[in-house]
Amino acid sequence: MTDTIALTGLVATSPRHIVTSEGLTITSFRLASNQRRFDRGQNAWVDGDTNWYTVTAFRQLGTHVATSIEKGQRVIVLGRVRIRDWESGEKSGTTIEIDAESIGHDLTWGRATFTRTVVAAKTDNERAGGSAVEGGEDGSRAVGPAEPSAESDAPSLVGAATTPF
Repeated sequence: MTDTIALTGLVATSPRHIVTSEGLTITSFRLASNQRRFDRGQNAWVDGDTNWYTVTAFRQLGTHVATSIEKGQRVIVLGRVRIRDWESGEKSGTTIEIDAESIGHDLTWGRATFTRTVVAAKTDNERAGGSAVEGGEDGSRAVGPAEPSAESDAPSLVGAATTPF
């Protein structure tokens, strides 16, 4: 049985990005998640204990995490939980690992800009060493990453004035 968890917290280490000899992309980082609660006696917010997680992202998610997430940023992570006990000489402990399914910036704390990437399926021509082309003989163009369009669904916030609520 696989347990799924959603976490919010701070990226505590710079993401470590590797590509294995088999071509598998892996990016991992430590996530610090602390609980805050309101203490009525002190009439203030107080920090609780900090939980530490190792978050690992594979394949395309790993590539995007490596180029999008930085130490100190607040993120939301959704993934599968693995709890492992370990021993090393006289020391022992428990490690909680998250195999990420989704990772994103926590927009409670700031703004983000999203850039969609498009992965085109390989055609028979590409498998034979040719290039990917979209369209026909008239107006053919190479297939590449999605380009921003003036007809975009999302409004641009760059340089937009903000009003306090």
